[in-house]
Amino acid sequence: MSQRRRITAKDILSGRAGSFLVMENLPFVFFLAFLATVYIANSRYAEHNLRDIQGLQREVRELNYEYMSLKSALMQSSMQSEVAKKVDNVGLRELTDKPFKIVVKEGEY
Repeated sequence: MSQRRRITAKDILSGRAGSFLVMENLPFVFFLAFLATVYIANSRYAEHNLRDIQGLQREVRELNYEYMSLKSALMQSSMQSEVAKKVDNVGLRELTDKPFKIVVKEGEY
């Protein structure tokens, strides 16, 4: 078993204890460095995801505006008066008299 060297206040003030403490606790220092690296990588990953989410939200908002404007244009063009104007060029016109029922007698068909 190795004996541990006792560190006094005089060693700390003179600076000799610093290198001894680091060398003695080197595995723990490496562990802390690894944790710091994981922390930095995780924050970068979270920021990247946040930027992607904001871009997708902006795209959804733009597509929603486009959908609403197209829906409004479709509602406007499918009104009865607009349809009547469009089919008038083809020669179709609206009926002015009431519809009637076609009666087929038995045996005529």
